[in-house]
Amino acid sequence: MSQSRFVYVSYIRTTPEKLWQSLTDASFIKQFWFGMNVECEWKPGASWALRFQDGRLADSGEIVEFDPPRRLAIRWTNQWKPEFSAEGPSLCVMEIEPHPSGAVKLTITHSMDKADSGLIGAVGGGWPLIISNLKSLLETGTVAVPEK
Repeated sequence: MSQSRFVYVSYIRTTPEKLWQSLTDASFIKQFWFGMNVECEWKPGASWALRFQDGRLADSGEIVEFDPPRRLAIRWTNQWKPEFSAEGPSLCVMEIEPHPSGAVKLTITHSMDKADSGLIGAVGGGWPLIISNLKSLLETGTVAVPEK
């Protein structure tokens, strides 16, 4: 079966533990993810939801893997764009690795078992903004791209 895949790598001057906490703490996520609200118990099998500030559901899914502070995998279905919802679930894997420089390597692989996925094309524009904000917030205390 054909697959669509987007991979994004960033090096962040922080610790694996602090990066992990940043990726799983709802109040911190809201700061770098343009005000989005995440709802999750953060354990394998738990439901996961990402909501717009007005409460509308943006994305939903399930935690597939939860291995702090190394690997987080979320089965992810878009809920706000019918054409993306129709594609079904994708898989978002976040991997954290210490780097000899003292920085931490964050690799995000967002994939779907569908060729030419519109969702994967769209996340290719979103992840760089989100992770740039995360990196900037961790390293400087402010986001790179403020909310619109």
